[in-house]
Amino acid sequence: MTRSLESYRALFPVLQEQLYLNHAGVAPTSLRAAEAVRGWMDDLVYHGLKHERGWEAHCERVRALAARLVNAEPGEVAFVRNTSHGLGLVAEGLDWKPGDEVAVAASLEYPSNVYPWLHLKDRGVGVREIEAPSGGVTPEAVAAALTPRTRLVALSSVQFATGYRTDLDAIGALCERAGVLFCVDGIQSIGCVPVDVKKSRIHFLSADSHKWMLGIAGIGFLYVAKDVLPRVRPVLVGWRSTTDAWNFNRSHFELRPDASKFEEGSAAYTGIYALGAALELLEEVGLDAIEARIRGLLARLEEGLRGLGCDVGPAPEHRAGILTFLPPRGEARALSTWLAERDVAHSLRRGRIRLSPHFYNLPEEMDRLVELVRTYPG
Repeated sequence: MTRSLESYRALFPVLQEQLYLNHAGVAPTSLRAAEAVRGWMDDLVYHGLKHERGWEAHCERVRALAARLVNAEPGEVAFVRNTSHGLGLVAEGLDWKPGDEVAVAASLEYPSNVYPWLHLKDRGVGVREIEAPSGGVTPEAVAAALTPRTRLVALSSVQFATGYRTDLDAIGALCERAGVLFCVDGIQSIGCVPVDVKKSRIHFLSADSHKWMLGIAGIGFLYVAKDVLPRVRPVLVGWRSTTDAWNFNRSHFELRPDASKFEEGSAAYTGIYALGAALELLEEVGLDAIEARIRGLLARLEEGLRGLGCDVGPAPEHRAGILTFLPPRGEARALSTWLAERDVAHSLRRGRIRLSPHFYNLPEEMDRLVELVRTYPG
């Protein structure tokens, strides 16, 4: 018998306190993730290093879960601290030549997907702007930004401020035809909508777990396609980067052939255990069911907010998990403060209120948000 999505609400006690519509910011994690962390901590407290092999085996199971989430192979996945960490490994690890260019919508992107590329300036690498006047990056805009010097296109799968969903399939095919690498900041889509790195011809994807994956801050994963792995030099190396990592009695510097070469030292077990529980939950619910639920919730929000005269975006065909709006009188900041005082978790991004529900939110909660906006006295 299929479990109802509503039955998962008990795993998120925050719902007893808040109307939580801020998964594009920081998501509440689940009781399952907290239990997984406590289990590992109790093991360390009561047994020390006795079960270390079990911890390592569990890390590999979590790696496989992360790989399956994006249709990758486990050897193409490395654990990273956050999205910035993963993107930085790519930016600093490629063999750039003076005059090379990176194409990025710098005026639109979250800084995590801008600063690593700007930091290459002292290596002679230029950043070419992808124009995005409508709040999203189109394949046509990417094509217009490409030059013979372009080596990499860096884009978010979903734009953090506008909620615009990037057509990864079309842009990946475009990059492949142009012989250009394709790097994706996936934090606003992984766990919210299905992502297939192979189908979309993505070479690199980095994502932290504290948003749509329902994990915790400080842990995420980096995907590096196996055909480009040899081209990315680890900027940090340590004992764990090597093929004979657990032999501490000799120096044997041979880097691992897979993405784990980017993991230089001891594993972040607490984060990985939380991530594992979070990914198991997503897999149990199913990404297709999650996407359908979120789409329905956003449609309900849009209908209600438009009925109040609000300006709502993005359009449904360009939407993933984010909806933004302006109240009729454009007083977004004051309304945001008023909503926060009433325990509505949301964000204010570039002058617009951003709402981002997840699969366990209820249609009635969307109605409650609309009613709050309707009764706003400002």
